[in-house]
Parts: sequence; structure tokens; C-alpha cells
Amino acid sequence: MKDGLFTVLGQKKLTETVFEIQLTGDTAAITRPGQFVNLRMEGLYLRRPISVCNLEGETLTLIYKVVGKGTEQLSRVQPGEVIPVLTGLGNGYDLLLAGEDPLLIGGGVGVPPLFLLARRLRDAGKHVSVILGFNTAAECFYADRFRALGCDVTVTTVDGSLGVRGFVTDALPGTYSHVYTCGPEPMLRAVYRTVQTGGSFSFEKRMGCGFGACMGCSCRTITGYKRICKEGPVLQKEEIIWED
Repeated sequence: MKDGLFTVLGQKKLTETVFEIQLTGDTAAITRPGQFVNLRMEGLYLRRPISVCNLEGETLTLIYKVVGKGTEQLSRVQPGEVIPVLTGLGNGYDLLLAGEDPLLIGGGVGVPPLFLLARRLRDAGKHVSVILGFNTAAECFYADRFRALGCDVTVTTVDGSLGVRGFVTDALPGTYSHVYTCGPEPMLRAVYRTVQTGGSFSFEKRMGCGFGACMGCSCRTITGYKRICKEGPVLQKEEIIWED
């Protein structure tokens, strides 16, 4: 974990509520896809955790959805502004579990951390399949970016306005070696019940401190409670215990 100041390079709107922001700073503490950072917004007590979408040298790309005061404030920052950022948080995805034909499944703002993962897997020569799930076509983003990496991409929408009508579990390929997934918990539950291989599940939980001190984001596993911000956000399929 490292605390530093990052300068805003720019940001753009991807959908009505989803933004992409690029920052530059010391990214040395970010060592795995699936890790996240914590941004401190002026005047707000709690930092905002956002998963790492892409990393190129000292340029950090984040994608976030405007859901409250903090992210609304973030959407208004301008190039040149400086933001305090904690980097290198969370355990991230283990690329050694991938096998030769990994399957990446993302839902909504669970899509971003899969992009750097897909890049690293493609760099390692893996055949990568990606399923991106959204409610409507208007909410879809980054499908073309995954295709540009050489991934086989399927988009699903609940209303059928783009790609396959239905949920991500309605578009599973016939074979895959390991599943990496991130998204809302109902989607993770459905993927857990449907996939036939091992899986790495990234959980989205409300966080207080973001680095394991407050225990506010604890999740029950077969080996006891784990902090999603510290021992997670990625849990392995075989250790997950779903709470009723």
C-alpha cells in the first residue's frame, strides 16, 4: 500500500452515469489486475474505493459510476487537479490459475478490473473469452476495447437491446479453463451456481478504511471471516460461503 498524490490527466463520459478518468503518479504499488485504489475527495471523510481498469507506466485509468456525493464530485474534477490516492490495495487476480482458455465475466461497473486482467492474459498468450453484462445497450461500455485486445467478446443485455438477451449466465461458452468474474452479488451468485470450473470472484462491498483496519467489509468463508479490502476483493470459488 502506498499513499501519494496523483494529477488528473483528463476524463470522459462513457455512458449517462459512467466515467473514465486518467491520472498520473507513482503506480509502483499496483502489482496485480483486480487491485483497487482509494481516492480522497476534498471535504469528505471516507475515501472512495475504485478498481484499477488499466495501467501503463505511471498512467492509471479508473472507471466509476456516479452513485453519490463522492463520485459526483469526482466527475467534476478537471485536468491538472491533484487527488490523494492510496494504491496497491487488495489481493487482485492470480494469473497462474488461468489455464489456456480463461473466461472473464463482468457485470456493469464490475467490468473495469477485467480489462487489465485481459491485457495480461493476452500478453501471456492465452485465448481469452469475455462476457459483459448490462441492463440495456445504453449502459454498455468497453466491449470494443476488449475486442481490440484480441478477446472473444459477448455482450448480454437484460432487455435484449444489444447482444444476447438475458444474463451473463445465458451466454457461457462450451469450454473454458477458469473463470474470473466481478460484478453485483446477485450476478456472482448466479455465476457460482452455473460455471463448471474453478473461479476467482471479485466482490463489491461498501468499505470504510479500505485497508483492513475497520473490519467493516468482512465476508464469511470456509476458513473464517475475510476482509474484502485486505484478503479480498478476490475470493476463490471453493472458499465462498453465501450468506442467506
